[in-house]
Amino acid sequence: MTRMRTRSELLAVLLAGPLAASCATIGAGDLPEKLPPLSDMEEPLALHEEPKDEAARRALPLGAFTGVTAADARKSLDEIDGDPVGVRVQKVIENSPADAAGIDEDDLLLAVAVDGGPARELDRPSEWRKAEIDASGGSRFRVTLDRAGDERTVELTATARVRPTERAAAQRFREERKVGVVLRTATEVEARAAGLGPGGGAVVVGLSGGSPWRPREDGSAGGVRFGDLLAAVGGRPVAHPQEVIAAIQDARPGSTLRVAVVRDGATRESDLPLSRREQQVTDVRIPLLFTHEKERGSSETSVLAGLVRTRSTPAAWDCRILWIISFGGGDADRLEEVDR
Repeated sequence: MTRMRTRSELLAVLLAGPLAASCATIGAGDLPEKLPPLSDMEEPLALHEEPKDEAARRALPLGAFTGVTAADARKSLDEIDGDPVGVRVQKVIENSPADAAGIDEDDLLLAVAVDGGPARELDRPSEWRKAEIDASGGSRFRVTLDRAGDERTVELTATARVRPTERAAAQRFREERKVGVVLRTATEVEARAAGLGPGGGAVVVGLSGGSPWRPREDGSAGGVRFGDLLAAVGGRPVAHPQEVIAAIQDARPGSTLRVAVVRDGATRESDLPLSRREQQVTDVRIPLLFTHEKERGSSETSVLAGLVRTRSTPAAWDCRILWIISFGGGDADRLEEVDR
């Protein structure tokens, strides 16, 4: 015999479907991990083109030749670490000074001293290239390297370079969390004019309309402009644009970052402020009673089998109460204003 359902059981059946649907809409995959792009990012079209300075590049002093083609030791440019990690040997030219000294491909160059000078730790290929450029034929290189975990020191005598290296294509890097800036790798001409090795420096090619690094509205000194080259950050020479991005990420919103800016051949230092993303509510829903949800990425905390649940990511958060009541928020597509 089929049992008659009580009023409470019928109510539970009626609510089960909507409750399940409501829970499904706030599953772990609802919040994307990535920040929304800044809506007011300005990137002049002219700055997308490769600078036309090849003739000037070929006229630069050539420096010394070691036979080492250096590459970044990081597996990804997103790997950020405060300590130097060395420079990877991508290629060794046959019969070159490096070949004669026993340097092999995939060795990790940790430090270099030239002609008895102080040893300089290596972290980016631009630092190795600067050592070559500042040297000349006959210069002696004392190189500390790592080979499969075995650290050793080798010496080589450089020869005079007879032709320039191949031109490296420009790369662009975006920061949209605290500054709203797009940086390009400097050309060899730009980098060497700033006293850096090829690959060093970062050229400003994009700025958010709300960037705290824009010049002050009263026209007084401060800020950066399109085409400025960032030569040092926090007192350390910029060996790659990613180092500027790393310094911004490590700094606290509302603080300042000391940056050496090269403009029209002159270098000045400025304390540039940092902002952060504005917060906003983007979605409110009320299935049965109330739901408030912000779409982004996920970490989840649940109390009493979902009676209260909170989630957050680097970009967003949400909170759910009584299974069907939820609210949340996160980063907007603009930066907060700061005093400049």
